[in-house]
Amino acid sequence: MEYQAQVISTQPEMTITNFTVTSQSSDWSSNLCDCCEDCGICLCGTFLPCILACQVAQDHGETCCLSFLPGAYIALRTSIRDRYNISGSVCDDWVVMSCLPLCGLCQMAREQKMRG
Repeated sequence: MEYQAQVISTQPEMTITNFTVTSQSSDWSSNLCDCCEDCGICLCGTFLPCILACQVAQDHGETCCLSFLPGAYIALRTSIRDRYNISGSVCDDWVVMSCLPLCGLCQMAREQKMRG
């Protein structure tokens, strides 16, 4: 029984033409410290931040318990940014949610309300 090996001398080719992906990034609809834009969100974020965080998480399709997990606000902010194609980085999200968590939470709630 004789075995003969086949040698492949060329690679298959694939041509993709006229394929362009454009993604227009945007900014947040309100600034980080624009709490007076929506007094209801501001009051809830100030006095009942766990309730507001639960609402933001649920509006984003996540469980209410997300707001009680360490680092979840950063992940939630990054996910909201990705969904709405808002420019920024994970590092930016970390700084905001570590230094001004209530302002960041209110900004996320305003964004969801505006785009929802």
